[in-house]
Amino acid sequence: MTEPDGRGGPGTAAGRAGRPGPGVGAAVTAPPEVPAEVPAEVPAEVRAEVRETHSAVLFFVGDRAYKAKKPLDLVFLDYTTVAARRAACEREVALNRRFAPDVYLGLGEFRGPDGREPEPVVVMRRMPAGRRLSRLVREGAPVDDVLRDVARLLAARHADAPRGPDVDAEGTRDALSRRWEASFEQVRDLAGGGPPPEGVPEIERLVRRYLAGRGSLFDARIAQRRIVDGHGDLLAEDVFCLDDGPRVLDCLEFDDRLRYVDGLDDAAFLAMDLEQLDAFDAAAFFLARYGEYSGDPAPPSLWHHYVAYRAFVRAKVSLIQAEQGMPGAQTAVRRLVAATLRHLRTSAVGLTLVGGLPGSGKSTLSGALADRLGVTLLSSDRLRKELAGIPVEQSAAAGYGEGLYTPERTAETYAVLLERAAALLRAGESVVLDATWSDPVQREAAERVAESAGADLVALRCHVPRDVAAARLRTRPPGASDAGPEVAAAMAANEQPWEGAVAVDTSVPLESAVARALAAVRPHGTGQAPVFRRPYMPPD
Repeated sequence: MTEPDGRGGPGTAAGRAGRPGPGVGAAVTAPPEVPAEVPAEVPAEVRAEVRETHSAVLFFVGDRAYKAKKPLDLVFLDYTTVAARRAACEREVALNRRFAPDVYLGLGEFRGPDGREPEPVVVMRRMPAGRRLSRLVREGAPVDDVLRDVARLLAARHADAPRGPDVDAEGTRDALSRRWEASFEQVRDLAGGGPPPEGVPEIERLVRRYLAGRGSLFDARIAQRRIVDGHGDLLAEDVFCLDDGPRVLDCLEFDDRLRYVDGLDDAAFLAMDLEQLDAFDAAAFFLARYGEYSGDPAPPSLWHHYVAYRAFVRAKVSLIQAEQGMPGAQTAVRRLVAATLRHLRTSAVGLTLVGGLPGSGKSTLSGALADRLGVTLLSSDRLRKELAGIPVEQSAAAGYGEGLYTPERTAETYAVLLERAAALLRAGESVVLDATWSDPVQREAAERVAESAGADLVALRCHVPRDVAAARLRTRPPGASDAGPEVAAAMAANEQPWEGAVAVDTSVPLESAVARALAAVRPHGTGQAPVFRRPYMPPD
């Protein structure tokens, strides 16, 4: 429990004052930091202080803090009896000892002379406000080491966290979809029949599209035992950076289901909170370290999706506060909706077809584009030789439509290419497909794959003057492609129009061609949200 610092932000003690629970907009005004009868020169560690949240009263005396539950019924919690408050205090101590065992000292009681049943209280060590993570971030202090320790602690707690069917049930795609839809409905209700905040309709569309094609991803998360009884409310205000390691306080204790989350979702809560403190690099650093310590193979799209989810939940709470006239709440709504959109746009799974005749530069552009986006690249030339059982570097040159390039072998190559792409898309991985894409039948098959996987399809057609293509074909070293000038000429003679493809001239410098491709693939820009990259994990 922290020493009050008068910030009044959404954190422990002073910060918790006025912080609503899920779906609750109650705001309680915190009393002054230093009572008038206490001289300012009295050391902070011996001051007696009182703070309130929507569901508790906190007393700070010396190096201890005492937390008593209010006798309230707030729908999502009912503390109207002493027995219920005692059970809640016991639960709070037990759950929070997982993250800060030496802070949550145990259960105490307040007794009076009237013989009434004693009031249960949570007894805690008093934490120094100056060591809050949120305060360090605001002050510009270096926090990488702290975030590394918090990521390690969170990963360790997730590794030994309780699991089971009830926990797994909250990690399904449908369970996440229900939570999103409930938030959408609450936001629409708050709009009172008028339009929701700007950006919300696009958020709804992006969420539904992402979830629609990702059933196998969430099934895999459950099979990998990634759904845990976690913290559920991980805020920078509740992390204290002590010399002997971090202490993480105030996990969510009043509803187990809200704590049953994907471990990555739990970590994303803190990443979202760091971003709201304008610490974007710190947020990306923290998630990368969590991924490293937890050995989590999640695709970056899922990282972004969970950060977006956490931002939208907070936007909903800010909207409630705006309805109550709380200052700054409308600004917070706009900021949080914008953050949700940034991450959802970045999380959108995409299938990009990069095609063109031999010598058009499609393979060079495909590789550069996949590298810039951090997505998977699949090549028809490489796959064709893999299916034939020959090394990629071995020549299989043949006449047009002959050898490895008969219509039957080409159809097989494209079928397997799209099959592999479909599996990756369903797993949340965006894909760039490098092939000629000269056959409309194959392009239509790609469209069907993208639609069934809830992926955005973008087609890029590379082109250069014929003399440039011929010069490239004459001088390029042996590799995956076997096409020479004669085959290229035959393919050009049979080429059919590619409606809807974005033309990319690759005779210009590579960076210019990549910029043109990126504008088509990511029309909102590639700097929409921090880049989350999985740490390198060497094979077993």
